Amino acid sequence: MTELRFVEQLRDVVAGVDVVLSDIWGVVHNGLESFPEACAALHAFRERGGTVILITNAPRPADSVQRQLRKLHVPDESYDGIVSSGDLTRHFVAGHPGQKIFWLGPERDGSIHRGLDPVLVGIEEADYIVCTGLFDDETESAEDYRAMMLAARERHLPLICANPDIVVERGDRLIYCAGAIAELYRELGGEVIFYGKPHRPIYERAVALAAEQRGAPTPLPRVLAIGDSVRTDLAGAHGFGINCLFITRGIHAGDFEGIDQLDPASVKELFGHPPLALMRELRW
Repeated sequence: MTELRFVEQLRDVVAGVDVVLSDIWGVVHNGLESFPEACAALHAFRERGGTVILITNAPRPADSVQRQLRKLHVPDESYDGIVSSGDLTRHFVAGHPGQKIFWLGPERDGSIHRGLDPVLVGIEEADYIVCTGLFDDETESAEDYRAMMLAARERHLPLICANPDIVVERGDRLIYCAGAIAELYRELGGEVIFYGKPHRPIYERAVALAAEQRGAPTPLPRVLAIGDSVRTDLAGAHGFGINCLFITRGIHAGDFEGIDQLDPASVKELFGHPPLALMRELRW
């Protein structure tokens, strides 16, 4: 294994790349504000004939994600399409009509149910759980849900995780996500179905959307993932068979403080399967 390289510009790693699958939170914005240089880099790649699909573990439909991006001043010209874990979760719900759902998540994620006419009930009546997050991610952690998850396990309820992320950035803080509860439930012996990165279905949908945009499928060696999470972005890209450009300023920023080069042992410890290259923040 050679030393992993740091690069300063996206243009240095996209020769021979036709499609970029870019993470959103931590790469394009931090939940409070957009990163203008990252948006400009994706736009520049598109200007050169590339296709950009934003691939996100947001537990909301793609149109809701786009509305949030616009509020954060992420230009529409930065991307060609959006694939969200929320859309994949909606597909599961639509395929199980009439079943009763216990929805675990904040009110702001209500758009995940739009147009589906779900039967929402308490956990004691539910056929399965849809988890989009914590009820109050400002103050709670997964441990606050241990008793609830034990009760769900006793009823053998499947938990549909609409956001496999454990944490995300919100400004300068890390906030717990649905993935933290899902992992707790799995540790307790509960059944979990994950939608989103690092699981294969979201990548399959993203490359299919890129093929619709480009008029033909793109060979996987010409597809590049961009992300800031080892557990979701890097593992998902590796599992799908594509390269990953890893952004270090996101949720793993503390691991890279003051580091401008990594030896093979450090690469293996941090990543397991190494990314194509590291970049502090996305820029053209």
